[in-house]
Amino acid sequence: MLEEKLRQAIIDELTRQAADRPQALKIQGADNAQGSEELTVNGKVDLGALVMVIAGSVAGGP
Repeated sequence: MLEEKLRQAIIDELTRQAADRPQALKIQGADNAQGSEELTVNGKVDLGALVMVIAGSVAGGP
């Protein structure tokens, strides 16, 4: 259960970042990432935002 929440939180945040900055970040495989172990990420990731989302997910945040 926790692993699924973390996986979804990471996918959602990376997808959000890619939508906000499509010229700087591209995500491939996000649609199938729940059933797969692979996700292709090309570009710059805001690591601080990603860490906050992961921490919130672990802490039981939204």
